[in-house]
Amino acid sequence: MCLTGVDYFSTLGYQPGIAALAAGTLSPVATLLLVALTLFGALPTYRAVAKESPNGLGSLSMLESLLPGWRGKLLVLFLLGFVATAFIVTITLSAADATAHILHNPFVPETWQGWQVPVTLVLIAALGTVFLMGFSEAISIAVVLVAVYLILNVVVLAVAVQHVVADPSVITDWRTALTAEYSSPIAMIAVSLYVMPKLALGLSGFETGVAVMPLVKGDLTERIKGARKLLTTAALIMSVFLITSSFATTLLIPAEEFAEGGKANGRALAYLAHGYLGDWFGTAYDISTIAILWFAGASALAGLLNIVPRYLPRYGMAPDWSRAARPMVLVFTLVSFAITFAFGADVESQGGAYATGVLALILSAAVAVTLSAWKKGRPKVAIPFGTVTLIFAYATVANIIERPDGLVIALFFVLAIVVTSLISRATRSTELRVTKITMNDEARRYINEAAEIHLIANEPNARDCKEYVDKAREAWERHRLRRAEGLIFLEVTVPDASEFTSELRVIGEERYGFRILRVESATIPNAIAAILLHLRDETGKQPNVYFHWAEGNPVGALLRYLVFGGGDVPPLTREVIRQAEPVAERRPMVHVG
Repeated sequence: MCLTGVDYFSTLGYQPGIAALAAGTLSPVATLLLVALTLFGALPTYRAVAKESPNGLGSLSMLESLLPGWRGKLLVLFLLGFVATAFIVTITLSAADATAHILHNPFVPETWQGWQVPVTLVLIAALGTVFLMGFSEAISIAVVLVAVYLILNVVVLAVAVQHVVADPSVITDWRTALTAEYSSPIAMIAVSLYVMPKLALGLSGFETGVAVMPLVKGDLTERIKGARKLLTTAALIMSVFLITSSFATTLLIPAEEFAEGGKANGRALAYLAHGYLGDWFGTAYDISTIAILWFAGASALAGLLNIVPRYLPRYGMAPDWSRAARPMVLVFTLVSFAITFAFGADVESQGGAYATGVLALILSAAVAVTLSAWKKGRPKVAIPFGTVTLIFAYATVANIIERPDGLVIALFFVLAIVVTSLISRATRSTELRVTKITMNDEARRYINEAAEIHLIANEPNARDCKEYVDKAREAWERHRLRRAEGLIFLEVTVPDASEFTSELRVIGEERYGFRILRVESATIPNAIAAILLHLRDETGKQPNVYFHWAEGNPVGALLRYLVFGGGDVPPLTREVIRQAEPVAERRPMVHVG
């Protein structure tokens, strides 16, 4: 829970101030609606995600399985752009808010004011340096950070509530201001719904909560149960803090202090800590807040380093160096620098970008859960989740319309990910791409009984007697191969060309007196090359495969290979073999006629 909490609970550092700026005196009412959406929308959604994806792959994995083929993978690539937005802005926003707590501390010299960007860059650089040095067990200190931070927040809020109780006039003044600005409760709710997307930062942490599921002890059932308990506990704790902090800061802090340059800007609870408990306690609170905000960036960076190798290399859509953590740390750190410069390390201005990423992730989870329930024939479950989906869709669209910065950043990441992925997929297309090969008894017998291995590549169509007789005649006319030489037909079919790697199961069968090896793979040339190399290693014989030339434009054939796994098979098979076997004399022979 604390691994989730360094991201989730740390938003208390800036959430009350952003809520006050967005909603003004209506902040407590808007926060109550946000808490309702958390407990009755986001929480049930992610409890369902935990059940559907217990290995920590989250809603992206659910959507990928619900939309097979290229549709699912392209959707995942698109959503990864919003994942990157949420995590990168978590790093920059948290560092910027940590900087605000540093610079506004009364013990920090006045000359440091205006150094928001340099100090934020130093914090981000320090975060990147830690990951470059190695970052594993250090995350365990998240438990200490979260515990200390929450205890200090309890103290601050308890004192704030005590001051409210001691001076009931602040409640009276707030009610008077509220009724003066809004004519009815319906108007208050309407305006709260309108500003709610700006408060979406208080919803962060659910995707992280699902991601840590593999750390929950026990079997699958116990893991799901434990993860749901984790999500519920974190949501309840955060809901209490959100409501209490919103009331306390709205009632006790002058409105002008929330604005840019004000002492409560980006640090509303720290303002109360210094004001009611003194600068020494306030400084301790600042240090705790700075630490957890900095560690929120660490959690986000760890999430990015976990997500990239989880999806992109499996799709063949990441360059080789993306498998290494250190190069990716440098990339993410430089991107964080750019975002910090673009927003001037301002907390409030980055809120829209952060909210866009968070809302898009929760929306994708709601869509995945709704589709899953509908496909399973459970309309009584699908309809409520569909309603939640519509609410989050409204919040996402409203946030994008009012603050399009987040969408711009997300689309930039989407474009970068898609372009890089497609280039990587193309450059890695001639890798062997086969993880394992197994053969049934019939297939193994055909190979063992052959004095020499002659495989005739055949694209299966009708699979009738005429097809195999014509193919055998073609083998004689083009390659002078007789049936008596033990010809074996090799047929590769492609059920899903969007997959990058395949585990091959070679099935032997006899049809109309001809021996046939059948196999399914994501791509034809790579499968044939892998089978040839496997047969060479298993038998010690030099396999031969025979093709006829493909007809048509070679550029179109190349595109068919990249998208559909086919294309101009003979030269591609030869190239895969050449790359996999550096010794020319050991390469299986490819014949084209």
